[in-house]
Amino acid sequence: MPRPPRADEAGGLYHALNRGNLRATIFHKDADYAVFERILHEALQIHQNELYSFQLMPNHYHLVLRPLVDGEMSRFMAWVGGTHTMRYHSPYHTGGTGHVYQQRYKSFPFQDDEHFFVVCRYVQRNALRAGLVERAEDWRWGSLWHWLHAPDPNLLSRWPKSRLPRWTERVNQCLSDEELAACRLSAQRGKPLGDEGWVESIARRLHLDSTMRPRGRKRVRFPENPNKEA
Repeated sequence: MPRPPRADEAGGLYHALNRGNLRATIFHKDADYAVFERILHEALQIHQNELYSFQLMPNHYHLVLRPLVDGEMSRFMAWVGGTHTMRYHSPYHTGGTGHVYQQRYKSFPFQDDEHFFVVCRYVQRNALRAGLVERAEDWRWGSLWHWLHAPDPNLLSRWPKSRLPRWTERVNQCLSDEELAACRLSAQRGKPLGDEGWVESIARRLHLDSTMRPRGRKRVRFPENPNKEA
């Protein structure tokens, strides 16, 4: 089955994520998270991307990125995944035992308007939603904690939009059911996220039409038996 197309256009906004193989844990202790943060640092020095938000979870991670050159997000993600795989296997002596990640990373483009704040909230409250902390800002391995405690221009770029007032409180508030469902669907399928007109336009331009269609085989409907009793 051919792989679905992936958008990677300079200047676009993207949510990218990857998971451990079979949803296995990829961050076992604080040192593992710290190693991955250093990898992000290094990747941003090599590849021309801006990183706005991130969240590292025990078996996956989320990034909000803007590539500054066409195709640069893919190169960034490939470098991050390959480097992390090597540095994961070394201390755990697991080289040759299988894949660290379940597959290539997933991503979706989203509209550069209020949807930016929705996606960043979705990412930054991931640990809170999973019950790992009582407050979103308490999760050490995410951009909200960094923004509050250790702003680092070599890791997080200045946001393209002014942060909304009382941002930390906004992150701690639940997304609406509609917002959460839309983010999850886009993350799963690579479907663009935004207003209806923008989504249709960007899907056509970036050849993402397949992400808009329901998956699975079309249901076959058989004609009713004319001899069946009413």
